[in-house]
Amino acid sequence: MRMLVRLILGLFVLKAVVASPRFSRQADLDSYDSANYDVDLDNSNLENQDIYDYEEGLTIDDPQIEIGTLAPPDYNYPVPEASIEEQEEEEAEEEEMPLKPQLVPQGSGGSGVLMGPDTQKDMPTCLLCTCLGGSVYCDDLKLDSVPPLPKDTTHFYARYNRITKINKSDFANMNKLKRIDLTANEIKSIDDRAFMGMPQLEELVIRENHISQLPALPETMSLIDASHNNIGTKGIHREAFKDMTSLLYLYLTDNNVDYIPVPLPDSLRSLHLQRNNIQMMHEDTFCNLKDFNYIRNALEDIRLDGNPINLSRTPQAYVCLPRIPIGDLI
Repeated sequence: MRMLVRLILGLFVLKAVVASPRFSRQADLDSYDSANYDVDLDNSNLENQDIYDYEEGLTIDDPQIEIGTLAPPDYNYPVPEASIEEQEEEEAEEEEMPLKPQLVPQGSGGSGVLMGPDTQKDMPTCLLCTCLGGSVYCDDLKLDSVPPLPKDTTHFYARYNRITKINKSDFANMNKLKRIDLTANEIKSIDDRAFMGMPQLEELVIRENHISQLPALPETMSLIDASHNNIGTKGIHREAFKDMTSLLYLYLTDNNVDYIPVPLPDSLRSLHLQRNNIQMMHEDTFCNLKDFNYIRNALEDIRLDGNPINLSRTPQAYVCLPRIPIGDLI
């Protein structure tokens, strides 16, 4: 009886296995493979090969990816460029727009206009030259005269030009000007009071010109460089530097000066007179013979080399100095 029951249960199990989808699918695949065994694999669909390669790279541990339709990323489509005609029209409209005038303060030689007053070349000073803050640079521009400067100019450089003369009007009413550098021009004459209208002028460099007469200078000077000129016996005013209580540097190298321009202020640090025509010096040129306690500590640099003077003849002239002047002692 038990054997009969087991037999009936086994038949039910076998029937259930045969009826399952997996079994039937495998049977279909077996029958399909046997029917298509002789098919040329080279003629198979390329798309099936791509799917096979992709699936072969997956492993059991790889997460299952749900394939779906993704939203396209945000994309800014380029705006079509304007045509050449439209671009030219826009440029023409920009050129026709009026500029907002920004007046530079009035210069020494004319009324204030955009970029400063016009120069001899019919160009504004700050267009012909370079203006940076209060500094105006006009170097190597073949200028024949000093250009009109903006009123707020503090430093003026016009080196390596062709300026032949400095007029009194060139720097009139330039109340903020502190430094003037006219190195290497062709200056032959300077109006005597050309620099006297500047209450803040401190430095004047007029080296490498053809000047024979040093003009009067304000008492505010701290540096005067008139080297490499033609300044002679009468080329310096009497007691020209006496009241310059802030004068530190006086350079008159390579001229025709035949004496030391005394009295010199106590503030002076450097005196360069090399290669002139100085033949003698007094014992009180630098020191005070009436006060042997007087010491001129500031004057540490005196150059007299290249002059026909024998420094050993006036030994008392150097007792108040921190250093003996440089020059011939024989």
